Amino acid sequence: MKQFSTSISILLALLIPLLASAQDKPIINAKISGKVVDAKTNEFIIGASVYIKGITNGSSTDANGEFSIITAQKLPFTLVVTYVGYQKKEVVISSNKVEIAIEESNNELTDVVVTSRRRQESIQDIPIPISVIRGAVAEDAGAFNPNRLKELIPSVQLYSSNGRNTTLNIRGLGSSFGLTNDGIDPGVGFYVDGVYYARPAATAIDFVDVDRIEVLRGPQGTLFGKNTTAGAFNITTRTPSFTPGATFEASYGNLNYIQVKTSVTGPISKKLAARISFSGTQRDGTIFNTTTLKPTNTLNNLGFRAQVLYTPSENVNITFAGDNARQRPDGNATVVAGVVPTKRAVYRQFNAIIADLGYKLPTTNPFDRITDADSPWRVNNDFGGASMNVDAKIGKGTLTSTSAWRYWVWDPSNDRDFIGLPVLTKSQGNSRHDQWTQEVRYAGQFSERLSGVLGVFLIDQILTSNPVQTEESGSAQWRFAQNTTSALWKTPGLFDGFGTKTTSRLHTLGAAIFSQVDWKISDKLHVLPGIRFNYDKKDVDYKRETYGGLQTTDPALIALKNGLYTNQAFNFSVNENNISGQITLAYKPNKSFNLFGTYATSYKPVGVNLGGLPTANGVVLLDLARVNPEFVTHYEIGLKTKPSALSTLNITLYNTDIKDYQTQVQTAELGVNRGYLANAEKVRVKGLEVDGSIRLTSHFSLTGAISYTDGIYVSFKNAPVPLEETGGTSAFKDISGAELPGISKWAGSLSGEYIHSGKFLDLKGNYFIGLDTYARSTFSSSASPSQYLNITGYNLLNGRIGFRASNGFSVLLWGRNILDRDYFEQLLPAAGSAGHYAAVLGDPATYGVTLRFTY
Repeated sequence: MKQFSTSISILLALLIPLLASAQDKPIINAKISGKVVDAKTNEFIIGASVYIKGITNGSSTDANGEFSIITAQKLPFTLVVTYVGYQKKEVVISSNKVEIAIEESNNELTDVVVTSRRRQESIQDIPIPISVIRGAVAEDAGAFNPNRLKELIPSVQLYSSNGRNTTLNIRGLGSSFGLTNDGIDPGVGFYVDGVYYARPAATAIDFVDVDRIEVLRGPQGTLFGKNTTAGAFNITTRTPSFTPGATFEASYGNLNYIQVKTSVTGPISKKLAARISFSGTQRDGTIFNTTTLKPTNTLNNLGFRAQVLYTPSENVNITFAGDNARQRPDGNATVVAGVVPTKRAVYRQFNAIIADLGYKLPTTNPFDRITDADSPWRVNNDFGGASMNVDAKIGKGTLTSTSAWRYWVWDPSNDRDFIGLPVLTKSQGNSRHDQWTQEVRYAGQFSERLSGVLGVFLIDQILTSNPVQTEESGSAQWRFAQNTTSALWKTPGLFDGFGTKTTSRLHTLGAAIFSQVDWKISDKLHVLPGIRFNYDKKDVDYKRETYGGLQTTDPALIALKNGLYTNQAFNFSVNENNISGQITLAYKPNKSFNLFGTYATSYKPVGVNLGGLPTANGVVLLDLARVNPEFVTHYEIGLKTKPSALSTLNITLYNTDIKDYQTQVQTAELGVNRGYLANAEKVRVKGLEVDGSIRLTSHFSLTGAISYTDGIYVSFKNAPVPLEETGGTSAFKDISGAELPGISKWAGSLSGEYIHSGKFLDLKGNYFIGLDTYARSTFSSSASPSQYLNITGYNLLNGRIGFRASNGFSVLLWGRNILDRDYFEQLLPAAGSAGHYAAVLGDPATYGVTLRFTY
């Protein structure tokens, strides 16, 4: 697969320039450049969007108000210019050097341009529910990684107890809630410059030089290479420019927060341009560890990205990119949040156990932010890769080839018992992931009434234990594992150093053909059918061996050890194929009204269990190794409107049914690392989303969104029992009709910003003040509903105030969670289910100052 992908890339890189040059030679410009200025003052405007109408080529003005666009379009053609607070302007140009003057607007809202349908178009014109966050807006709001975007887009849910155990969902769907199992694919596609990132850990990294983040909601498998059953993140970074430029940003805040970002771009030669970007973040810990006597949960992130743009001919752009992200925080500690009375005998309850061991929790209030975890913490996360993207103008469209290799290395050490006793002394789920992807697609105008995209996609993945994963018990384990009153449990050294070493290898091969067209029946009515063929094959080899503990031949003592850990080994292969698709009907009677309806089917590939399997009477349940694929049926009705030139208002109603929903379930067995995967017979998620924006004056604007999400298990007859029912007569129960975890019925965000022109230290520019609020209602943090593992709803308030100078300098004071709300992000039962559970805490109030300069 890797060799095939490389061969395809080289062949396309050689052939596309020849194919492109074989077209009729139009009168073209390799480069369009110019300047955008204020029509009244003639001062240049920084950060205006400039793009060629109808295609993907675009740029932003730099600190001198200048822009440049590489294109193969015939002259004349139309440039579109948009900027906050100014009227959108379309200009027909006939030369390669232009100056465009735009006027301030009191009666027009800034247009938002997206490329998710492989062409530049207004967000209000496309029949897809989509949210867009500009890179500059995300930076000002402090959203320097995907986790913080959920505070701006309420339909997004992201949960992370560490870089590996990360769940990214849209409308409550995408990945199983809880701890990560590598055996299933995510349902939310995550793309950076067209490259698919296969592992959820990618969402833990910091953004580096991001220009725009587009979040598409609902199945998108007919537009993107990898199937996306719940939606997609389409992230675009800033591209290399033939106009020299640079940005530098430095931030300092409480908890010794320091963040530095820089980016430099410019020409290397007439046909080569480059951009190099760097980001570094560090912060002291937010939780104090009384065992190590120092704060934990620090930030220590580095990110690097380099791009080279090569334009061998007027019709072809080739971009080479490489990146690396590295995280070395001091732990991702949780704190004990509470103790649940279970159905087990009194002597097996958590409080009785720790009393017998002479132990006391350091605090019973989780918001004291104190832990006494005694196992060494290590959270080494490395992520990176290289890609080549070829765009060639052929006919009335663009042929694109995206070839990429990516890797992820996870080197952890965790404390799975959450407390200061030597219960689980090692939990090291080391992993290495390599992926190779190749996507080829053609997008364009096939005829006067027909446009669309046709593509093929290949992905090859290998995930290994790198080289071994380790779980090990300590001297206090006997008391937590004890399930009889036999004196044998007290045998000295029985479980000391007793653990498992696991080697595993998962090889995944996926292929797809996808297409979506836009058929213009009339100027007002469009039909958009799409189809996709998927093939997926997975080969798994799993072997776990026990070691350590008391070496004995006593059958009774061996039985006690086997009750804790047993040897397991299995290998098998699964493969599936599927045809899915969608059809959308869009009606647009005028420029201010866009009504659409979508019916879609989608498919999430077959899964495998890679964390160990449950046992029954000492027998491994191998039937659970295979996890059935998901089958999705989706209905959606949307309305996008512009009630006035000052406002937008969008409404979406949807219903998603999933057969054989892939869910993560917890078990009391320590030998089932991080729980295991299973299928719920059917789930349903339905909801309502409303978002809008309004400019109240030329100085003041508001944007907001609210979502209602109702997710239930329509049928889940063999679900695990919740934590409080552990030790009862049955290990499973029927939870049909119960709520899905991780979903708040109500969530919303509201942002407002006031801007006013003025001077600061003789610099002309704009003063600004902004507030962002985010709120969500109560949600479950347990796969099976638990009365103890519900997270109370909360609201957060973030703010900023500062000055943006016209010469590219800006300064802002910012605060996050400025009301210092205490809140949980996630609740996690401890391994072994003795009754205690831990919390992932939200950050306390943070504040600081940022200096930024753009040249």
